[in-house]
Amino acid sequence: MKLQKRLAAEIKKCGRGRIWLDPNESNEISMANSRFNIRKLIKDGLIIRKAVKMHSRSRVRKNLEAKRKGRHTGIGKRRGTKEARLPSKVIWMRRQRVLRRLLRKYRQQKKIDKHLYHFFYRHAKGNAYKNKRVLVEAIHKMKAEQ
Repeated sequence: MKLQKRLAAEIKKCGRGRIWLDPNESNEISMANSRFNIRKLIKDGLIIRKAVKMHSRSRVRKNLEAKRKGRHTGIGKRRGTKEARLPSKVIWMRRQRVLRRLLRKYRQQKKIDKHLYHFFYRHAKGNAYKNKRVLVEAIHKMKAEQ
């Protein structure tokens, strides 16, 4: 049966592990000692190439869906430090870009002149405004004083 399995594997272009020999027809299979005979048995369905085992990702998809909802992200699931998971530099860059974009927009719309723009730009860089709302309030306050 070893010969038959090897020949069948070569004919079907797969490994020996994927070849299935019909256990009920072992006598007939053991008589086959040539590629021609093996091909005949394959055609008759006594020798079959088994399907590739499936590696399902359904559980992974389900888990990722739950993670999007915020599950499985507690302290016990975290491997990296807080800094490694979301660097403070990235947060800083995001905030700077938001504030600077707002300042540019206000300058372009003539809501603030270039001197006020420069003042608020430097203050934003100096960490004076923690978010967009605070910056907008500061601009309104400054304009009210003028």
